[in-house]
Amino acid sequence: MTTESDSRGVALVDVVDDEPSRVLIVDDNPVNRRLLRAMLAREGYEIDEADSGEAALSCVVDVSPDLVLLDVVMPDVDGFDVCSQLKAEPLTADFPVIFLSALTDAADKVRGLNLGAVDWITKPFHQAEVLARVRNQLQIRHLTRSLRSANADLLHKQDSLREDLAAAADIQRSLIPRSAPVTHPVEVAWRFTPCESVGGDIFNVLPLDENTLSAFIIDVSGHGVPAAMVTVSVMQSLSQHAGVVMRPPKNGDITPPAKVLELLDREYPFDRFDRYFTICYTLLDSKTGELTYSSAAHPEPLLVRADGSLERLEKGGTIIGLGHVVPFEQGHAVLGKGDRVFLYTDGIIETENLQGEMYGCERLETLLQEVAGDALQDACEAVMEAVAAWSGGAPANDDITLLAYQFNGEDADSESAGA
Repeated sequence: MTTESDSRGVALVDVVDDEPSRVLIVDDNPVNRRLLRAMLAREGYEIDEADSGEAALSCVVDVSPDLVLLDVVMPDVDGFDVCSQLKAEPLTADFPVIFLSALTDAADKVRGLNLGAVDWITKPFHQAEVLARVRNQLQIRHLTRSLRSANADLLHKQDSLREDLAAAADIQRSLIPRSAPVTHPVEVAWRFTPCESVGGDIFNVLPLDENTLSAFIIDVSGHGVPAAMVTVSVMQSLSQHAGVVMRPPKNGDITPPAKVLELLDREYPFDRFDRYFTICYTLLDSKTGELTYSSAAHPEPLLVRADGSLERLEKGGTIIGLGHVVPFEQGHAVLGKGDRVFLYTDGIIETENLQGEMYGCERLETLLQEVAGDALQDACEAVMEAVAAWSGGAPANDDITLLAYQFNGEDADSESAGA
């Protein structure tokens, strides 16, 4: 919508799509019609006329006016009936109506406004008053139409955004492993509950050679398409075939966890992607049970021994994206037969109940110890059920991810050792 002005800066004509506003004058008195036509035409409005209520009802459908100036007292169908019929039809209900009448009784004006008219001009009318009221209603009309158009555009964009988010969610889900790798001494299980929007959680379990199993879990900050795009990129970098961070091992030389985090930190600076992420990366020797790990500000992985005792694996450093401000520490442990390692994202421990209390690390640790004798799949399911019960059925506002593996090889001769 644009507005033309005279030399005093007073708006004269409201134009939509470069077309002047159209006004329909309905009055059985030809003198009144000629007078109104003359004063409105000088302002640049397109004018149509109807000399009766019946003609007005037909003309409104034909010309689709931006405003109707409607006389009340007419011989066939009076203005009140015309207005009532216009407002009753969906095709004409939105056309604004200003009554023109010599009737001055307040009850008549109230009746007209209750029928849906936007204004009332009393005859004999004054030119300045007519022009001001017409201009005001046309501005409201055009602003309303512009608002509806903008709203329609917004709804279209929202539909496109929903489609983009759905596509991003599909891509994210496609990255989640469909089945655990077949490594006889190691059993793997996971549970993943995505939030309503696209989140940044992802994980994977990969055999790097005949004995070494890598397992990692990532949580990219934020939600939506940007977080999903970073997630996809990081997953590609951690693929052995990408050649960015991970590379196929040569002569048994596998990149250690702390070095993996260091490479990621260099590859994904915060100022490049406007995103940071946390990660826990582990390597397990499925023959000896030796575990090496490092975490970048990620929730500490939990080692649950076969006897139910629990150890927090605390070695690591800060978030990925700060440019290697602090070196990443690397930890070591040795798993015995039946020992388990649980990797998880903060969606579990930060789930709130109806009172706003978080589920927390302590409850998770206690539960994992309680289900230490259950099958690994059942233990993972118990965690998800407990978190869902804690939330009271409320939808998750963050991804909830749990990845676990259990060493089923021979008992180690030594206790777990930390570095």
